[in-house]
Amino acid sequence: MRRPAEQGFTLIELLVALAVFSLVVLALLNLAGENTRTAQLLQTRTLAAMVAENAAIEALISPEPPTLGAGEGQVRLGDQDWIWRRMVTPVDQGMLRIDVQVSGVSEPRPVAEVTVFRGGA
Repeated sequence: MRRPAEQGFTLIELLVALAVFSLVVLALLNLAGENTRTAQLLQTRTLAAMVAENAAIEALISPEPPTLGAGEGQVRLGDQDWIWRRMVTPVDQGMLRIDVQVSGVSEPRPVAEVTVFRGGA
């Protein structure tokens, strides 16, 4: 049995425990930051996909077929401005292929893309 003066932890044991604890805290903070970045990216992609689908559906349900060639527009969704670009090309037997790409105002590369087909060209 230990004497009362020998009970407890040594300074070395406390320093090792503190070092292990600090490594665990750093790993958890890194994980929390990564989760936040992933959530932001997912939100951006989801909103861009909604804009792309809306632009494609507008081209599908309009009474007149969309004009051939490129078209562009800007819309605001989710407190962000989005630029959509639509390319309409003819396909066999009166079909139209409608490609929609969406990008952010500050980011030139597309974030979302949708392709739909419409008859009655």
